Amino acid sequence: MARTRARTATRTRPRTRAAALAALVLVVGGGVGACGASAGNDKEPETRTFGLHGRSLTVDSGDSALDLVVSDSAKAGEIRVTRWFQGRVTLGGDPRVTWAMEDGDRLVLGMKCSGVVADCSARHRIVVPRGVAVTVEGGDGRVSAKGFAEALTIRTGDGSVRVGDSSGALDLHSGDGSVRAVGVDARRIRVRTGDGSVRLELAAVPDLVDSRSGDGSVSIVLPRATYRVTAGSGDGSVHVDVPRDRSSSHLVTAHTGDGKITVRTAN
Repeated sequence: MARTRARTATRTRPRTRAAALAALVLVVGGGVGACGASAGNDKEPETRTFGLHGRSLTVDSGDSALDLVVSDSAKAGEIRVTRWFQGRVTLGGDPRVTWAMEDGDRLVLGMKCSGVVADCSARHRIVVPRGVAVTVEGGDGRVSAKGFAEALTIRTGDGSVRVGDSSGALDLHSGDGSVRAVGVDARRIRVRTGDGSVRLELAAVPDLVDSRSGDGSVSIVLPRATYRVTAGSGDGSVHVDVPRDRSSSHLVTAHTGDGKITVRTAN
């Protein structure tokens, strides 16, 4: 009888393991069905004011989407930040976001979201007073900015970059995403993207436009003037339709590894 009981117990173990595995799959599967968190669904965003020392701000945006706005109503020495957040985690810790001003001029935005199934989304809107130069150091999130008369530097590892209504020098970089600067008066513009298109539409004659894409089209629209243009594509057509002069002080370069290049005057 003892042998019979032993064999019976041995046979039931695989079924127990299979049942446990099935239960885990059901739990994880339920988490997958709950995915799709979007910060845009947050109906109760939080707003906080931070003190700013000096006339420059660095934003460490982490994986958050970012909107930068210049406002005449913003108080000098302050920035106002509004935060939207949604997060879901299965078999992991509770998702959370953090924000802090370090050394009086560096805003650090954090998001913790880890588990077997994790789906989180954050968006921040930052309102700054006029006269502040801003640098963005992003990890994974799109960045938009408008209204800047001071220098604006944006670097994101994975996300699009959009800039409008700005006259300060622009230095824009995306590891994987398109870059757009439309209706800007900036005199100096540098653009880099590893994988994405570039579109620049300038409202004032620039001193320098330096644009490069590893894989994507490049389109530059310029006010009527005479330019010194250098353009090339590893695999794509090149069309330059602006007045050209090798001695011009207005330098435009456009290069892409794979894509079409267009440099033309505004209609």
